[in-house]
Amino acid sequence: MATKHIGFTANKIKDLACESGKSQTIHWDSKTPSLGLRVTPTGNRAYIFQTWFNGTNLRLTIGDIETWTLGAAQVEARRLKVLTDQGIDPREERAKAEAKNKASRLKGVTGLVVWGEYIKARQHQWGDRHKSDHKDMVRKGGEKITRGLKIGQPAVKQKGILLDLLSLPINEITKDKVLAMVKKEVKDRPSRARLALSALKAFLTWAADQNDYKALVDTTACDRLTKELPPKQAKDDCLQKEQLKTWFDGVKKINNPIIGSYLQILLLTGARRNELAALEWADVDTQWHTALIKDKVEGTRTIPLTPYVELLLNNLKRVNKYVFASPTAKSGRLTEPRKAHQVVIEGAGIPSLSIHGLRRSFGTLAEWVECPTGISAQIMGHKPSALAEKHYRRRPIDLLRQWHSKIEKFILDEAGIPQPQEGAKRLRVVNTE
Repeated sequence: MATKHIGFTANKIKDLACESGKSQTIHWDSKTPSLGLRVTPTGNRAYIFQTWFNGTNLRLTIGDIETWTLGAAQVEARRLKVLTDQGIDPREERAKAEAKNKASRLKGVTGLVVWGEYIKARQHQWGDRHKSDHKDMVRKGGEKITRGLKIGQPAVKQKGILLDLLSLPINEITKDKVLAMVKKEVKDRPSRARLALSALKAFLTWAADQNDYKALVDTTACDRLTKELPPKQAKDDCLQKEQLKTWFDGVKKINNPIIGSYLQILLLTGARRNELAALEWADVDTQWHTALIKDKVEGTRTIPLTPYVELLLNNLKRVNKYVFASPTAKSGRLTEPRKAHQVVIEGAGIPSLSIHGLRRSFGTLAEWVECPTGISAQIMGHKPSALAEKHYRRRPIDLLRQWHSKIEKFILDEAGIPQPQEGAKRLRVVNTE
C-alpha cells in the first residue's frame, strides 16, 4: 500500500490524474486510512477500499465518484475497516447483502414468469403432448373450440387450471392455496386436477434448485395432496374378438384413407397414438421390413412390419415426410382421428372405445395366440416390469415378427380379412404427385 496520502476534498479529487504510462494510479486519503481513489488514463475515477486481512492484501471497489459522495465513501471505508478488524470478510458480507436484496426484488416475480423459464429449460426433454399440456395449464381461456365440442359444453375454452395460482408471486404459492385450487377443480375436471398437481410439484422442485428462486419456493406446497383427488379409475375399454369384423368394416368406410389406415395400424401394432402419428417415411425400412417408432420409454424401438400393415402403408401416398400426413395441420401430420373413430363405433354399436383402447385391445387380443407377455410388451413399448426383462432379454426382430404376424393373422381372421402373403407385402415407390 502506498504511504503518501492526500487530504481528499471534493475539488482535489477532480484534479487527481493517472501517472503517465500507467494503467491506473491510486491516490490515498490521509483522513480515512484504507480509502483510495483509482484514476485511469481515460479519466474514470472510483473509490476503493484496501487493507491487510488474514495475511493478504484485500481490495474492494466502493463505487465511482458520480454515485458516491466523498463523505459517503469515507463512511463506507471506515465501516469496512471495522469489519476486517473484527475478522469479518467484507466480500462475504457484501455477497449476503446482495443476495438478500435480490431475493427481496424477486418476491414480486409471479409464478407465470418462472413457469416460462421452467418450460424453456426443460421442454427439450418433453414430447409434444407434454408441452401442449403445460401450455394449456396457463392459457387465458376464451379461445373458440373448433373441434370435439360436446353437447352442453361451452363453445370456448376454459382458462388454464393453474393460471390463477401461477399469477401470484412465486413466494405466495403455499400449500393452503394449492389445496384450495385442487378442491375447486377436482369437482369439474378431476383428471386435469391430477395432472396439474403433478406438473406443479415438478415445477416447484425445479425452481427450488435455481439460485434465484430457491429462497422463495415452498417445496412442500404439493405434499400429501393426492388424497384430495378421487381414486384413479383404470380404463378397460377394449375390442372383443367378436367385434373385430364390425369395427374393421366401419373403419374401411372412412373416406380419408390416411385415417382409416392409421386406425387399423394402431390396433395391429399396439402403438401409442402420438408415436404412430409421428412416424416418418424415413423411419420405414423397406429392405428389412421394420419401422422405427419414437418411444417415450426407451427413446426409440424397432418393430416388424407385418404383412397387412405393410400393405396398408404401401397404399398410402407420400404427401410429405410423415406417413400419416395432414397438409392442413400445422404439424403436417394427423392430429385428430377421434371424430372419425367415434362415427365408426357408433355406427357399429360398439360401446365406448377410446383411441388408447385400440392399444389395450392389441395387448388383450395377443393372448388368444398365447403370445409371451414379454414379446407383446416389447412390440408395444411397455417398460420392462421384471429384472429378467430389463437385463437379460434381447429378442431379435425375427422373433418379434414371428409372434407379431400370428397376432395380426388372428385379428384379421376374426375380421374376415385375408392376411397377405409374405411376397406381396414389399413397399413400392408411390407417386407423390
